[in-house]
Amino acid sequence: MSRIDFAINRISAPRLSFQDYLAMCQRLGVSTIEIRNDLNGVEISDGTSPLAIREAAQAANIRIRSINALYPFDVFDADLQARAVKLAAYARDCGAEALVMCPLNSWEDKRSASERYSDLVNALKQLRPILDDHGITGLVEPLGFEECSLRRKSDAVKAIFDAAGERHYQLVHDTFHHHLSGEDIFYPELTGLVHISGVESTELADNQMRDGHRVLVGDADRLGNLRQLAILLQRGYDGVVSFEPFAAEIMEASDSEALLRSSMDYIRHSLS
Repeated sequence: MSRIDFAINRISAPRLSFQDYLAMCQRLGVSTIEIRNDLNGVEISDGTSPLAIREAAQAANIRIRSINALYPFDVFDADLQARAVKLAAYARDCGAEALVMCPLNSWEDKRSASERYSDLVNALKQLRPILDDHGITGLVEPLGFEECSLRRKSDAVKAIFDAAGERHYQLVHDTFHHHLSGEDIFYPELTGLVHISGVESTELADNQMRDGHRVLVGDADRLGNLRQLAILLQRGYDGVVSFEPFAAEIMEASDSEALLRSSMDYIRHSLS
């Protein structure tokens, strides 16, 4: 089994200052992070300059894999274009390698399946030059929720190739969304990032699972994280595996470092 290269998404410890977050990563032996644009009072939304992010990460010898996220990337209009340019510029200037891109997730979306696919391909084509101009990769993340416009990685892969975007885009394999999608297909060679989180509640049906149920991965996990990781690693995935828990009990925890260390140890021991 390949060595697991863990990363820590900012949502794992948003209560920490950026400097303390970087220091925690160093103590955990983690050299890659993901930052976010959707956390109130935290960089990026707090107005922190991209240069400050770059300098702090470089000083800590920590790489920024991605900014999470451009949403909804698959409905391209003037507003999305402007936001994509702004976020891509921030990514370039802060030293981030990639931009996570999430599709529209709404029960109000009344487009047909063919309209959704056409819009998806068009958006991928329109975003290509923006990514090129800023020297970053687009990381397409299907969301497994029933209401999502792009639930399955197979549809994302087809659209990427139909948009002639194979040099510009890679997939995000999110263990939570992989489970919810009902499609058990792996694309390790096309995957640029893996997100992990667990769901432990025994009272939830799959279609009741939401972001707020996502905790760190432990022995009560229902999503099959260990199996998913084993398959990806056995088939050659060599990128980072990033912790992305959304549950308030994790985001607000005062002992983030101990919780993350415990989950890292559990995963490593289970897969060794």
